[in-house]
Amino acid sequence: MPIPSRAALVDHLVRTRIAGDVATPRDNNLSHYRKLANGDRHYWLGLELGDRWTDEQDVLAVMAERCGVVDDPGHRTGQDTIDPELTVDALERMAARLRKAVAGRERVLFATGHPGALIDVHSRTAAALRAAGCEIVRIPDGVLADEGCVVQFADVSLFERGASLWHTHSPAPMAAILDALEREGRPLPDLVVADHGWAGCAAQRGIDAVGYADCNDPALFLAEAEGTLQVAVPLDDHVVDPRYYEPMTEYLLGAAELV
Repeated sequence: MPIPSRAALVDHLVRTRIAGDVATPRDNNLSHYRKLANGDRHYWLGLELGDRWTDEQDVLAVMAERCGVVDDPGHRTGQDTIDPELTVDALERMAARLRKAVAGRERVLFATGHPGALIDVHSRTAAALRAAGCEIVRIPDGVLADEGCVVQFADVSLFERGASLWHTHSPAPMAAILDALEREGRPLPDLVVADHGWAGCAAQRGIDAVGYADCNDPALFLAEAEGTLQVAVPLDDHVVDPRYYEPMTEYLLGAAELV
């Protein structure tokens, strides 16, 4: 697949609803912002936000700035948006961090809480980094978390339970990986590329982390605003066809000089 131009990618993101008018409704977004502000740890995605984000309107302001949701607090229902230009800007920031990883031959760990949507994005990025000389971290055997186990498929760490790969926001699987690496006396990753609690947990542990995040998952954007997380890429993280992410992945790898 050829690398799309920026304009072509923006058009694709809008047509496939990865950005633009996304499927996540406004009331769902605001509900999550309110729950985060009220201290519900499920929405903190492994980060320690303290009492810094107790006002829902402050959360909304960051999400408007970094994700492109509607900034009007009076807009309570109906459509919400992700700015595709912000998506591409963040992809370019992520690409810069990937170039740094290549220059330093860094150890990189990939993980996703969206196995049905983002595994190929992460897997193809991992393969490109390995080809460029990075070490892709192999997780220890027998890592357990959240009454399930952590497995690695196509270089991407995933949560498995009941013989199925699960969608999860939990930071526990990433915490279990990092703890297991330390128990084995192995070095921690230099960089984590992930989403959800996988990215939040790594960032909170002081590891450089970049991640993908939907407009109803504000924690990673707040972490980027505070400097805890390196990059949060705004997108709908589960569109109907995972192949829709392929042009985005090509653009990322092209910007990172990996293709």
